[in-house]
Amino acid sequence: MANIKSSKKRALKSEKQRQHNINYRSMLRTFIKKVNNAISNKNIELSKNNFKIMQSIIDRQVQKKLIHKNKASRYKSRLFNKIKKLKI
Repeated sequence: MANIKSSKKRALKSEKQRQHNINYRSMLRTFIKKVNNAISNKNIELSKNNFKIMQSIIDRQVQKKLIHKNKASRYKSRLFNKIKKLKI
């Protein structure tokens, strides 16, 4: 651990922020799993509803710079294409 007071404070703040980010990242992964489970069960309505919720969560995480915008776009695109294939 650091010796200087300001660096000790910074280390504590960094740890607190890391824990905060872990919670949001976990929530994001959970909703992605919910969409995938609905798709694998071939439940179109549930997958659409979960996708809508997941999409807003992903967009919020991009604004907070928790994940990169291209990664968010990739998640949304892949899941949306899976949902489209269910209709066929």
